[in-house]
Amino acid sequence: MIKTHILGFPRMGEQRELKTALERHWRGELDTDALEAQAATLRARHWTLQRNAGLDHVTVGDFALYDHVANLIQLLGCEPARFGFTGRETPLQRYFAMARGTAAHVHADGCGCGTAPGEGVPALEMTKWFDTNYHYLVPEFDGATQFSLNAERLLAEVDEAIALPASPKVALLGPVSFLYLGKSKQEGFDRLVLLKRLLPAYEQLLTRLAARGVTWVQLDEPILGLDLPPAWADALRLAYARLGVVGQPLLLATYFSPLAGNLDLACELAVAGLHVDAVRAPGELLAVAMKLPQDRELSVGIVDGRNIWRSDLDQALGQLRKVQALRGGRLWVAPSCSLLHVPFSLRDDKALDTELQGWLAGAVEKLDELRVLKRALWGDEASVARELAEARVAHAARAVSPRVRNGTVAARVKALPADADRRRSPFAARRAAQRQRLRLPAFPTTTIGSFPQTPAIRAARAAFKRGQLPEGDYRQAMQREIELAVRKQEALGLDVLVHGEAERNDMVEYFGEQLSGFAFTANGWVQSYGSRCVKPPVLFGDVSRPQAMTVDWTVFAQRLTSKPMKGMLTGPITILQWSFVRDDQPRADTALQIALAIRDEVADLEAAGIAVIQIDEPAIREGLPLRRADWGAYLAWATRAFRVAASPVRDDTQIHTHMCYSEFNDILPEIAAMDADVITIETSRSDMELLRGFGDFRYPNEIGPGVYDIHSPRVPDAAEMLRLLQKAAAVIPPELLWVNPDCGLKTRGWPETEAALQQMVQAAQTLRRQLA
Repeated sequence: MIKTHILGFPRMGEQRELKTALERHWRGELDTDALEAQAATLRARHWTLQRNAGLDHVTVGDFALYDHVANLIQLLGCEPARFGFTGRETPLQRYFAMARGTAAHVHADGCGCGTAPGEGVPALEMTKWFDTNYHYLVPEFDGATQFSLNAERLLAEVDEAIALPASPKVALLGPVSFLYLGKSKQEGFDRLVLLKRLLPAYEQLLTRLAARGVTWVQLDEPILGLDLPPAWADALRLAYARLGVVGQPLLLATYFSPLAGNLDLACELAVAGLHVDAVRAPGELLAVAMKLPQDRELSVGIVDGRNIWRSDLDQALGQLRKVQALRGGRLWVAPSCSLLHVPFSLRDDKALDTELQGWLAGAVEKLDELRVLKRALWGDEASVARELAEARVAHAARAVSPRVRNGTVAARVKALPADADRRRSPFAARRAAQRQRLRLPAFPTTTIGSFPQTPAIRAARAAFKRGQLPEGDYRQAMQREIELAVRKQEALGLDVLVHGEAERNDMVEYFGEQLSGFAFTANGWVQSYGSRCVKPPVLFGDVSRPQAMTVDWTVFAQRLTSKPMKGMLTGPITILQWSFVRDDQPRADTALQIALAIRDEVADLEAAGIAVIQIDEPAIREGLPLRRADWGAYLAWATRAFRVAASPVRDDTQIHTHMCYSEFNDILPEIAAMDADVITIETSRSDMELLRGFGDFRYPNEIGPGVYDIHSPRVPDAAEMLRLLQKAAAVIPPELLWVNPDCGLKTRGWPETEAALQQMVQAAQTLRRQLA
């Protein structure tokens, strides 16, 4: 009567094998067959782990070579017409073209490695998957969109699982969420009208899966956690009235947010089972258990799929037993969401000490937690008594550990003046002082901060961390890279320079390594998008800054040039969002502690003579609660944390911030309230669409809309960037406009970086002449 399953599993592999294979394939070093073989090996390993943990089903369909939403675009046959596919391309060539764009010269395996300006097709827009740091590729819809099932890849994966042998449960994004998360590319087009065209493809797929022997299909409808307009709620009723009678049992899955006003809707849809997130919405669990008809299965997401803290198994069992009693002993137990968002394993991570390791759980350890819960719910607690006791000891130890609390930090927070988050003068006065100090031309050009992390940089950093390169030699190597970046920027004619961040491994990890309260794993990688992985810090205790973190590197770079050099920092909300954050105090309290640490660094940079300081906050939109009723409280403490970090400086010190890969138009008043002197945002993939809201709102400060997409190898020409800048100048006062790429350039190579920046500078110079 008790079943266990998961909604999805990390794709990259224990040693990031998929990342290595993908990047070799894109460089032309690994052919398609070898890439597919590596993918199949990883799937088999991951299913074996699930089977060995006693899960009743292994999850199929969650694996992707780039993104699960991109998988669905191809499965449903709705690849955008703008890519001009002729039918002669392989499915994998088309898949990577959508994900990465196409450049001038396409490699035989579809790697897209050319750099000729202006040719090729831009990639699909990419944005955050709800409030996570995972990025999905946005489907594009218009009146001509048609759907045609191409299920061969998915069916082949089902066959692989059956042959293992294992019982497959197929997991896919549901039809209504698929349309909701896409974008209409035709003015005034309502993509919801496509639902009746889309449903036959799902019906055909479900029929084919049932014929294959699949006993359950999990359809994810995470939009049930949003404030849905009535038309979208009606669409869910229509969709599942049709799909529910196909004959294939459906498990409807929702996660990341309370159901709130959609609770009755979720319980009434014509499906065989419902999965709910009991980590994000524990208060709704009993209501769902009572409301859901008794002939339907209830899956309870009780293990946190978003964070790495070990489960409190006693507490979880207490919740589950109440539900078990209400459901007549029948229950499915699962993580709250896909385990895509946590590392593969933390059990034997060599960077963690024994105490910390005992507090944490990666995906493999969470599978084991499901095994323990299942045994205990069966009434066989004796067989898992050791595991239950170990969990109790770990939770008790963490609660009283002196490593978690710091009295000095608490006293500083308590003594913080009420006006600590305010600049000395309003923006107009600051702008005049900054213009006098900086003497920049119209449409000043800059970059977002990072430059290519070359193999030489990575090799030097790795050798230094292994103790094979003395610190003095490492510093000299990084200084050479910084000087190279400065000289290249001067040659290109950029106006405000950056030092290139050669010494930084990651924009959050670099700072966390130098702040108290953080720990780091050796192999705790999590997929962000495509082959891009991040290793989030473990934020386990109170935060402070023992010493300056960036000042020496930035001052060294400034001494190399007479042009302004930006000090580059990561903001408190992004550090918070992109870490695995402690769950024993409010996130607002943790954010303020981080803000005070960054504030100290800002003050030291200014004292060292740095006139421009950028505090990146790409994750501020990502942290927004999914329910609008909760927005106000979050935005109040999040924007205050930024202002606390940014506000100790004089009027003539210019504060920048950067935001990317999220929609910002619905929180523009709060972004304006951050009071940064300059904001840079991602806009190129949306063709400056994101900028329209800033113009309508009359954003009061200076703004740099990104003019080219740094996640694609494609290099646009100056004319294309000029067109985007002209669109920007039509909605933003030209005297407030900056010119920059969408994001940092660490993932690109120097040839394409220089080619793109050369075109960007040329576009800015042309616009100066046009609007002189």
